[in-house]
Amino acid sequence: MKGLDTNALVRFLVRDDEVQAEAVHRVLRKAEQGREVFFVPLLVVLETCWVLDAVYEIPRDEIIDAFMMLLLMPTLRFEAPSVLQRVMARAKDIPSDLADLLIADSARQSGCESVLSFDKRAAKQGVFEALL
Repeated sequence: MKGLDTNALVRFLVRDDEVQAEAVHRVLRKAEQGREVFFVPLLVVLETCWVLDAVYEIPRDEIIDAFMMLLLMPTLRFEAPSVLQRVMARAKDIPSDLADLLIADSARQSGCESVLSFDKRAAKQGVFEALL
C-alpha cells in the first residue's frame, strides 16, 4: 500500500494545476481497476483542511462535503476513519475550526481527558483546556 501526501489530495480536490491533478486522477482510476488502496494519514487530513481553508478560502461546508465524498472512495483508506467520519458529521453544527475538532476527537479516542492549549477559542470546546 502507498500513502497520499497533502499536495496530492489538494490537487485532486482543487485541480489548480491541471497536470498534477490529472496525474492523481490517473493513479486513483488505475488503483480502482486494480483494487488497490492508498493510505491517507490523519495528519494529511489536518493539513488538507488547513490548506483548503487558509490558502484556497474554500467554504467550510464545501470542505466537509469533500471529505465526506473522499471517505466513500474505495481507493482511499483513512487513518482513524471513525474519527474523521464523526468530526465531519458533527462539523456542520459546531462552528469550531475543523483542525481543532480533529485534534479533540483524536485525543478523546486515544483516552485523553483534555488537550492543553493557548488557543482561547479552542478552550471553549469541551475537550480543550486553557493553559492561561
